[in-house]
Amino acid sequence: MELILWRHAEAEDGAPDHSRELTAKGIKQAEKVAVFLRQHLPEEHRILVSPATRAQQTVAAYTRHFTLAPTIAPGASAQAVLQAARWPDAGGTVLVVGHQPTLGEVAAQLLGCNDYALSIKKGALWWFSRREREGSAQITLRLVITPDFL
Repeated sequence: MELILWRHAEAEDGAPDHSRELTAKGIKQAEKVAVFLRQHLPEEHRILVSPATRAQQTVAAYTRHFTLAPTIAPGASAQAVLQAARWPDAGGTVLVVGHQPTLGEVAAQLLGCNDYALSIKKGALWWFSRREREGSAQITLRLVITPDFL
């Protein structure tokens, strides 16, 4: 199974939190990552997106075909994200568009760093792969990239 974590791009400050929109810089960040995803995502994949406006605007740079996942809204737990993605049993590729610190907690858990929180920069992708080899599960961090490098 492939699990890709995409933190929403840069958004305006303010309240209410769920209604915050992307800045001009955030729109450019999302577009850069969308070009990368079009080149690298397999044709068959699922996309789960937080209902927050900024997350929906981020994924809209890539596609309009996604599933809103209220369980991965701001403040969600890492476990809620993994359950929504059906990690590690769903197979295939799942792209999750969400928020910090939750996505950093998911990344830390997958890397075996449960006592730490990792910081995922705005607009960044973290791409994980899981496979069975000789009877044991292996998790590989395949890619970490920020919009600045695209």
